[in-house]
Amino acid sequence: MKVLVINGPNINFLGIREREVYGSKDYAYLVNLIEDKARKDNFEVEVFQSNHEGDIIDRIQAAYSDGTSGIIINPGAFTHYSYAIRDALSSISIPKIEVHISNIHKREEFRHTCVTSAACDGQICGLGLEGYILGIDALKNLL
Repeated sequence: MKVLVINGPNINFLGIREREVYGSKDYAYLVNLIEDKARKDNFEVEVFQSNHEGDIIDRIQAAYSDGTSGIIINPGAFTHYSYAIRDALSSISIPKIEVHISNIHKREEFRHTCVTSAACDGQICGLGLEGYILGIDALKNLL
């Protein structure tokens, strides 16, 4: 199994921005958490982060032919308005789980709209960084 974890804008600033929302653990901690899960469960993982919409779309499209079994994606703010990322996710037929660190449904009104989640098999939100681990487990069940 090869899992691709995609993180969108500002996720690389974990531990720096809005600690009351996203916690004090930094991005390196998140990557290590995911890589430890991969070692423990014996699967291949790639963690990709970009603040640029086109880079995220390019990486999703590359997953079509590079042996990726499933995608965990935290599109960040792109969740709420990127039809381009939604279309890229819709274009590939592997399982996809959307993850959000905070509970987007309890936050500002604009965060309640999720255009990318319709292209995913499920959404996990509000469970902190543990949501990524739960997303991987859900992905494994879908595979």
